[in-house]
Parts: sequence; structure tokens; C-alpha cells
Amino acid sequence: MKILAVALLVALAIFLVLYVTLIGRRRLAQRTTTLVPRPPAVPGADGPADGAEGVGPVRFGPLEAVYVSTTLHGDWLARVGAHGLGDRSSALVSVHDGGVLVERDGTDDLWVPVNAIRSAGLAPGMAGKYVGPDGLVVLTWAVPAADDVAAALVDTGLRTRRAEDRGGLVDAVRYLLAAQQPAQAQHSEQYQHEQYPHEQYPHQQDPHQQEAR
Repeated sequence: MKILAVALLVALAIFLVLYVTLIGRRRLAQRTTTLVPRPPAVPGADGPADGAEGVGPVRFGPLEAVYVSTTLHGDWLARVGAHGLGDRSSALVSVHDGGVLVERDGTDDLWVPVNAIRSAGLAPGMAGKYVGPDGLVVLTWAVPAADDVAAALVDTGLRTRRAEDRGGLVDAVRYLLAAQQPAQAQHSEQYQHEQYPHEQYPHQQDPHQQEAR
């Protein structure tokens, strides 16, 4: 009889822990749904490498990793529960011309378009988990606005299975960003020229003024 009573108490304790955990996750998801939009879907692999229509060729990876979490930018304790972004899982991470693809086990894959990435670096931990100096690769990126929710800046933490891959992943993302900058500058200059074809840009001087000097 005593054994049955103990077993029932243990089962009840386990149920209460699971219940409280589930309720907490639901509340976290509801709270962050209005702060962070749903991430963009993974584009078709055969489309152009522009981050909108195709992932593009693989430039680095795939690497075995753990998807640790996504938090609000600048507050690594503010875990984003919405859209499964706070769910820890095993993953494969690869860097493509169009962005970073995180293929997660048991939940939706995460696609981070290159034009949404702001920076990449190393950190000791996030979301209440400390893994040691430079133990995590952290991508800072802007989730595009969707479903009447404004764009949100977030941090996504990844822990590669092999420590030596972390620096390589950061370098690959930074190289991707550097490669995008000339194209973005050219696009911006072309847009300005189309909109204001007869105006001088701030960095350009009238040739007569140059001669007068």
C-alpha cells in the first residue's frame, strides 16, 4: 500500500512539473508572438541566390550543431517562445549564397536570409545556458515584418558539435555579408541615379569647382 502511495505521489509530481512547464511555454509563446513575426519560409533550393527565391549554392557546411535558442536582441535571457524559436534541438547548419539554413530535428527549419543578417560572433551562452568562452555562434538578424507584426531584431545561438567549426562558421557568415555590401551599395547608387539623374551625389563635386581649386 505504501509503495502504491509513493508511486502515485511521484506520478503526480511529474505531472505537475510537466504541466507547469507546458503552461510556461504557452505563455512565453503568446507573449512573444506580438513582438517577433513568423520567420520566412525556407525558399526553393533551385531558385536564384537572392535570399528571396532560392537558398543558392552551399558555401560552408553542413555542420552538426545544437540549435540553442533565439532571444530578443541584447537580452540573452529574453527567450522567444513564438514560432518554435525557443525550442532547443539538434540541427544541421549550412551557409548558402542566399543566407544561413538551420535544419532542425523535430520542428520547422529556420532560414535566415543574408539581407536580414546584421552580424555574427562568438559568445559564452544565452537563454540561461552557459557553455564556456566562445562556446556559441550567435547570429544577430532582423526577422522581416509579417502578419501585421513589425520586424524584430533577434539573436540566434548555435553550438557546433566540433569546437573548431565555430570560427569557420562565423567567418563564412561574415564573408557572406562582406560580399553583399558592394552589391547593396551599387543598387543604392543606381536607385539614386534613377530617381535624381541630374543631381550631384554628396561625394561628387562639380568639375568646374575642382578646377577652381
